[in-house]
Amino acid sequence: MKPISLKTITCLAAATMMFSSCRKNDSHEVAPDKGLDGKMLAELFSKNAPKFEHFTIDGAAGGTITTSKGTKYNIPANAFMTANGGLVYGPVDISIKEMTNVSEMILADKPTMTSNGQLLVSFGEFFVKAAQNNQDLSLRPKNDTGKGIRVQVPAKPRDNVANGVKEVPMWSGDTTVTFTQHGFNYINQPVTITSQQRVQQGVLWNQVQSSYAIFNSTNGTMNFRLDSLIRWINCDGLANMPNPKTTVMAYFTNNFNPVTSSSYGGEQPSMLFFKPKNFNTIVKFYNVILNAPAGKEGFHSYQTSIPVGLEGTFLAISAVGGQLYAEQKTTTIGTPAAGDNYTTVSFNLQPVSATDLLTLITSMNAK
Repeated sequence: MKPISLKTITCLAAATMMFSSCRKNDSHEVAPDKGLDGKMLAELFSKNAPKFEHFTIDGAAGGTITTSKGTKYNIPANAFMTANGGLVYGPVDISIKEMTNVSEMILADKPTMTSNGQLLVSFGEFFVKAAQNNQDLSLRPKNDTGKGIRVQVPAKPRDNVANGVKEVPMWSGDTTVTFTQHGFNYINQPVTITSQQRVQQGVLWNQVQSSYAIFNSTNGTMNFRLDSLIRWINCDGLANMPNPKTTVMAYFTNNFNPVTSSSYGGEQPSMLFFKPKNFNTIVKFYNVILNAPAGKEGFHSYQTSIPVGLEGTFLAISAVGGQLYAEQKTTTIGTPAAGDNYTTVSFNLQPVSATDLLTLITSMNAK
């Protein structure tokens, strides 16, 4: 997990105090309602996000698990060990969560992009947990006789396999960062305190060096080995988009919830997603435009990260005063105007029901 220093924490705290001070006068009565907007939207997403599937195998014998998505997990004999390194015998509870399309990634807040804005084309995101008697288990080291879990993922035709892709990099994802604080206790003895906080990006993807999923043309699957548990694994290739890159400024001309700039993780009351055409890729815009005048509030992409000429579909979402708003817009990323280092796209969000919003999210799969 990525460590954050005390200096960083101090800066974040100072920034938070400054923001709170600036917002104090206009937050007396409206802040509670606006705070509930993000929670309402998060609960709607969580309720409809992919759920864990549960299985039981014998720890000593191993076995093969097939999920509802057709993914096969081939678990060797004696693959698990306890916290103290002992072999595991008897029933083992296996919990698996998978996401293979962009609507699932939207609802679960697991977009396919790296921390510097690189676009990833996904063959699936996977989370596997093993437990016995409510105690988490781990996999034996890959150089031990327990050789990890071998996974076979059905490869969709649109995943560019037909275009010559033979292997796809593997990515490991953190959903939290660890804060470390050094100080002294009440008797002046040095103390170190660590705590965890959910990362703003939903998941922080880092490429696993020398680890790839291999395409099997005989059975049409992507195959990789899972060497660790209780961690998101992503089978993703870097999107091949050679055009010059630009920064996209996305303006919500109406119904942008101002609390978004002080919200983190999955409880932002305003959100923006972008799906490039024919790519199993979803980008979430996290960077809120600062000091924006009315009609120019919204988000911007990572700097110079979106290819000019790329066609795709945006989905803008807001919750304001308990009402949901949205607009879906298909467009082509334009060339910046003369003298500008950015291009723009604007949204006019209209009221939608929860059902309408879920329909819009699902329709992103086919864009």
